[in-house]
Amino acid sequence: MEEKMMIEAITINYKGEQPTVSGRELYEALGIETAYKDWFPRMCVYGFTEGEDFNTLKIERIQIEGKREVKRILTDHQLTIPMAKELCMLQRNEKGKKFRQYFIKVEEMWNSPEMVMKRALDIANARVEEMKAQNSLLITTIKEQKPFVDFAKHVTESSDTVDVGEFAKIVKSENIDIGRNRLFQWLRDNKYLMSNNTPYQKYIENKFFEVIETTKETAYGSRIFTKTLITGKGQVFLVERLRKEFGAAA
Repeated sequence: MEEKMMIEAITINYKGEQPTVSGRELYEALGIETAYKDWFPRMCVYGFTEGEDFNTLKIERIQIEGKREVKRILTDHQLTIPMAKELCMLQRNEKGKKFRQYFIKVEEMWNSPEMVMKRALDIANARVEEMKAQNSLLITTIKEQKPFVDFAKHVTESSDTVDVGEFAKIVKSENIDIGRNRLFQWLRDNKYLMSNNTPYQKYIENKFFEVIETTKETAYGSRIFTKTLITGKGQVFLVERLRKEFGAAA
């Protein structure tokens, strides 16, 4: 009967690496008359360390003050079982003795071979589930990236540069719905090409584009024309951007 009373009075928290109890619950179960805010710091003088023996937390509690219910934010402490045992012993009374014996049983159960094995299995199962989730995410990512990877591999294996017209055909073959004229407009709108369809200098320096000059004979004499070519690196870069913006048709 007494042990049942203790189980109901004190909640053992098994969620962490070791079992813990609420400082306030222990304080109330022991029937201590000193205010908790004064009692707990006094107990800490006996050498308990925050982060090792206890952790401070804030709790919300509804209290009856007069004839009304009031919501208060109180300071509580989550205590390790060894600290709870020592606090019980420090009270030097029958309640403290009985609760200390109860905590000894809790500790013995926690350290029993069966519980040690159970915790090890729980950790292993949690790790397996985590690895399953990671593998599932990896498989999804690989599937999503496969079209781009296949294209990048194809381009990497070819060192050819192409003009914008040829690139439009390549883009079309990747099921991206954009034609030559619309592609030129997109390149200008996104500041890859200037209004005269030649690339900005930074993209030439990044080796996304090349500009070649050709000489043609006309009725008015020789004239020099420029032609914009897209490198393999540029093709991979632009297809990735196009795929993100336009997607791939089914």
